[in-house]
Amino acid sequence: MMSMRILNRQTFLVATLVALVTAIGINAVTSGSSPLFPGAVVTPIRYAPTEIPPVTPEQAERALSSARDLSTAFRVASEQVLPSVVAIETTAAAVQTPSERRPSPVPPGRSPLPPGRNPFEGTPFEEFFRDMPFGEGHRFEMPPGQQMPRRSGLGSGVIFDEAGLIMTNNHVVAGSGSVNVRLHDGREYTASEVWTDPRTDIAVLKIDGADDLVAARLGNSDAMAIGDWVLALGQPFGLESTVTAGIISAKHRGLGIAQRESFLQTDAAINPGNSGGPLVNLDGQVIGINTAISTRSGGNEGIGFAVPVNRAKWVAQQLATDGVVRRAYLGVVIQPVTQELADQFQVRPRQGVVVSEVLPDTPAAKAGVQPGDVIVEIAGVRVSSSQELIALVEQAELGKPHALTIKRNGKMQELAFTPEPQPDDYGLAQRDVPRDRPAEGSQFDELGLELGSLEPEVAQQLGLQDVEGVVIMGVQQGTIADRAGLESGMVITQINRQPVTDLASAEKILEEASLQEGILLLIRTAQGSRFVVLRQA
Repeated sequence: MMSMRILNRQTFLVATLVALVTAIGINAVTSGSSPLFPGAVVTPIRYAPTEIPPVTPEQAERALSSARDLSTAFRVASEQVLPSVVAIETTAAAVQTPSERRPSPVPPGRSPLPPGRNPFEGTPFEEFFRDMPFGEGHRFEMPPGQQMPRRSGLGSGVIFDEAGLIMTNNHVVAGSGSVNVRLHDGREYTASEVWTDPRTDIAVLKIDGADDLVAARLGNSDAMAIGDWVLALGQPFGLESTVTAGIISAKHRGLGIAQRESFLQTDAAINPGNSGGPLVNLDGQVIGINTAISTRSGGNEGIGFAVPVNRAKWVAQQLATDGVVRRAYLGVVIQPVTQELADQFQVRPRQGVVVSEVLPDTPAAKAGVQPGDVIVEIAGVRVSSSQELIALVEQAELGKPHALTIKRNGKMQELAFTPEPQPDDYGLAQRDVPRDRPAEGSQFDELGLELGSLEPEVAQQLGLQDVEGVVIMGVQQGTIADRAGLESGMVITQINRQPVTDLASAEKILEEASLQEGILLLIRTAQGSRFVVLRQA
């Protein structure tokens, strides 16, 4: 009991001493001195902000020297290419208005508007005509028998051969009428020949009688990397010999504006009128043909696109030599490897492209390619997108075997295919056909699907003769199938890589399938085949 009291007393004394020392310490910090030890000074805490050291004259000179070097590089590249840049103006043929007009509901000499009403009201021209005395007798129409104004368009181009060959965009010169070319030195010519390739949006013009032409040097667009400096040249809004600077922002972009796309993306200012002009590197070599912009305002917003010069050159040389472009083909329907498909095919996302259909009697069929194969390389070149594979195949040398690396059932295999000339109608989508609802059906409520037998008459209506599978009769809104993009009229030909021949086989495979692991469907429509994954969210 005694020892307990002594312990409590000691504990109390220690706690009191700690409190006293703490109070003294706080007082010392706030007062700058210690009352416990007279004369002792306690230094208060100070926070030192980070100071940016001033730029030394040597650093300033080095920075200016680097900036001057870059400016000189821009200047030299511009001076090398500008003499090869041309302005292109297209003029459509004038249209004669009919000499006889249909009777107007408004009597001649009478205005269709109430007296004094400004016919430009609500338009940007309203202010310009606010004080005009609009009223009886004022009509705005073209007298019969006169010509409608000619429609014209402006674009750019680049000379790539001193014989008078100019590369530009198809959309710059498309349509009837004359194509006029104005050189950097002011001379003007009318194109004697115009060859176009709408698939790549590339066109070639030829002008005759021009001497002392300066042909631009063509570089290697494959060697360009994201972040590399580039210059865009052309005549935006009709302002000739304009040069803007930027970098390569991305490669292999697809926009859906042309059948064959693998654009270079740049933040160099590209505006209306730049189309067809060159995109060049700091060596003054053309590495792209300016083609399009992504904009909400109609002008530059830092997102421009150019056809890589390697593809443009391949197209242009054939157009200038033969007037047409001859392409090779493989004969498959492909789709990109998404994360969901990557899990099913045991590859990484963007590691190759998935073959969803092999067309009969094509180079792919002869090489042994099968639906479900993942093409990862062609002729030793890795493939990460559909655009890359299409570009490599179409430019492949005809008649010579090419290595094709695929992944099938998780294992790499080497095949060989021999490119053949692409048929004229290859890749054209079939038209939609009417669909009748099959009588026999089966519900799969968990998936949100109603499936039916693919009867011969239904297959014919769908444009899928000689195809085995089951047809989707209905898709419940908001279900797994709906979120996956399935629609009525689609035909399921495989489930989890197993062929589907009828409703019974589809039901059996689906009973053993797991939504947690994912159900892989091969879908067929009149436009082709593609894989779809159904997975529990």
